[in-house]
Amino acid sequence: MPGYNSNFELSVEDMDLIETALHRTRTELSSRAIAPEGIANEDEPPAATLRKIHDLLGRLHNQKVFYRPRRGGYVGG
Repeated sequence: MPGYNSNFELSVEDMDLIETALHRTRTELSSRAIAPEGIANEDEPPAATLRKIHDLLGRLHNQKVFYRPRRGGYVGG
């Protein structure tokens, strides 16, 4: 039985593309979920899909390493 690949070789640009696509999908699903007609023919409710996308975006964010200078004052924006 084959196992899962636990070693991924993705560049920063690849991760940015994935994150951008997830943000766009989340925005589209959110707008369709609040529309009067809703999503009638989906296998999974939009709220469950939105929750999975939100959780995945959170996990991606938590794996980022943000730059913080070793010396001097940090100016956050």
